[in-house]
Amino acid sequence: MTVLPSQVDAVGTRYAAALTTVVLAAALVTLPLPISTGLIIFQGLVFASGAFLGPRFQPYGWLFRTFIRPKLSTTPQWEDSQPPRFAQLVGMIFVAAAGIGLVTGVTQVAQVGVGLAMAAAFLNAAFGYCLGCEIYLLGRRVTR
Repeated sequence: MTVLPSQVDAVGTRYAAALTTVVLAAALVTLPLPISTGLIIFQGLVFASGAFLGPRFQPYGWLFRTFIRPKLSTTPQWEDSQPPRFAQLVGMIFVAAAGIGLVTGVTQVAQVGVGLAMAAAFLNAAFGYCLGCEIYLLGRRVTR
C-alpha cells in the first residue's frame, strides 16, 4: 500500500491524544498556577503545529514515528489527515480560549476550555472516537 502525504496513522493520533490528555489534565489540576499557563501554551503550540502542518509533523507525531511505531507489530492504519487536522484546530481554539481566560483573570473560562479539550482528547485516546473528526465529517456532509 502506498502511503500518501495526506495520510496519517490512526494509532499515532490516538497516541497523541493520550499525551494531550495527560498534559491538559496536569494543566487543569494546577490552574491557576504559572505551570498551568506553561502547559496550556505548550499544548496550544502542539495543536497549532498539528492544525497547520498536519498531525505527522507535530511533536507528538514525531515521538510516535520515532519511538513507538518501530516497536509495534501491527501495521499502520492509514487515514485521511484532514479530519485530525481539523480536530487539532478545534483543540487549539479551546486552549486559546483558556489562555484568554487566564490572562483576563477569569479562571472559569480557562477551566472550561482546558476541560473540553481534555475530554475530547480522552475520547480519542481511550475509545478511538475523535470528536473533532466527526464534526469535520458532519460539516463535509452538510456542505456537499
